[in-house]
Amino acid sequence: MRLIDCKAARWAMGSTATPVAAGPMFAVAMMLVAAVTIETSSSARLATMAPHDGFISDLQLLSKQSQEGKEGFHPQASHRERALVQWGDLKHRVNTPAQVLFASLIGTTIEFFDFYIYGTAAVLVFPALFFPTSDPATATLASLATFGIAFFARPVGSALFGHFGDRIGRKTTLVAALLTMGVSTVAIGVLPTYGAIGIAAPILLALCRVGQGLGLGGEWGGAVLLAIENAPPGRRAWYGMFPQLGAPLGFFLSTTVFLALSGRLSNDQFFAFGWRIPFLASAVLVLVGLYVRLKITETPVFTAAVKRRERVKVPMFVVLRQYPGTVIKGTLVSLATFVVFYLMTVFTLSWGTSRLGFSREEFLRIQLVGVATFAILIPISAMLAERGRRRVLIAATIGIGIFGLVMAPLFSMGTMGAVLTLGIGLGLMGLTYGPLGTVLSELFPTAVRYTGSSLTFNLAGIFGASLAPYIATSLANNYGLEFVGYYLTAAALLTLIGLLMTAETSQGPYL
Repeated sequence: MRLIDCKAARWAMGSTATPVAAGPMFAVAMMLVAAVTIETSSSARLATMAPHDGFISDLQLLSKQSQEGKEGFHPQASHRERALVQWGDLKHRVNTPAQVLFASLIGTTIEFFDFYIYGTAAVLVFPALFFPTSDPATATLASLATFGIAFFARPVGSALFGHFGDRIGRKTTLVAALLTMGVSTVAIGVLPTYGAIGIAAPILLALCRVGQGLGLGGEWGGAVLLAIENAPPGRRAWYGMFPQLGAPLGFFLSTTVFLALSGRLSNDQFFAFGWRIPFLASAVLVLVGLYVRLKITETPVFTAAVKRRERVKVPMFVVLRQYPGTVIKGTLVSLATFVVFYLMTVFTLSWGTSRLGFSREEFLRIQLVGVATFAILIPISAMLAERGRRRVLIAATIGIGIFGLVMAPLFSMGTMGAVLTLGIGLGLMGLTYGPLGTVLSELFPTAVRYTGSSLTFNLAGIFGASLAPYIATSLANNYGLEFVGYYLTAAALLTLIGLLMTAETSQGPYL
């Protein structure tokens, strides 16, 4: 009995064909293989007993007897036949819309909560606790550099988890991705600081950040597919919007937690132990997410692809060999989304508290206003995108480009200017982010959709987000705040080019 394709397992564990050979990525590969083995063991046993033509009539008879309310099985039913009835019942179980949408939403909410608490801590806490030997500006840059590490790990995560997502299924892989992200985040909450173990502290912090990146690299694409591949015709953009809502919800939760801790703890208490609480508390959210995801079944689109024998041995190789142009276009389409979001969250928090005189609590409250506009405009953009994805994204991208030209003077106008900056910037983010997951998934066929959409999204994360706070801080320090706005406008121009190169995706078949 083969629980996992052997070649796939060797690929994940670091064979000569993979770039993942050692260190934390190797450990995560082990975790993935273990999770896949545990999760698929029961279904694999049933799959090996799938009914052949000669067993169909017996299976139908046994199922009929069960449905008529007879207790147990026919006295002459074998263990194999009883398993076939169970196999048939599982096979025909259908996810309800509420199950699908909640499972996709809660997973991304948890993942982004974990990701954002690191982003907030990278600005407010880590410079002093993990990089204390540097001057404040250098310490902040070093902390932001560890923030960017995760974005370089995300494409590796998309390749690793995407491989199993396209080979074994969306559900199992999403469970493994959530575990990877959760374990990495909780580990940050128990790390000793520089004062306790010296240089080992920032090294361990960076390794945990790699784990977060690997997990999120596999989470986003799978959550989007879980929603869209269960969507009825004409509703893909709406269903695809739900996992996208995890971004503002996760940010809202992380910011609220930091605000509550800042209000209840003194500064010394916050730096002594308070900052650890959000990282440790994420364990509860992860357990909730695992419970919800373990209750759902595989998507019908993936199941149909398996029946048509469309799976490929190494999805990443197929994506890079047959769809390189699609990957490039999808990366460009996603670029401005990443740049505007991480400028509006990480950079503005750093600049607002260090240069514009805002307190930590005051600016976090201002960010919550921006996150509210972000959340409101995601479903609006999804409804508009059901009539055409491309025009919605083009309009939002043009708006981002114009906003970049006025961002610096607006942000410098005091409290109201900061509120308007974050409200407009994150509102534009909502307009472009709502349909984005649907568009990227529609660019690739089912056999490589998990890998292709995840890789594209996370490559955009490298170019658009990993270094965005670092680049923006350097530009603002050396040339002035207006050059940060020009940086955003340049990203919008590149995204506009990608959109003009990409055809409308809403009318094509989703197979």
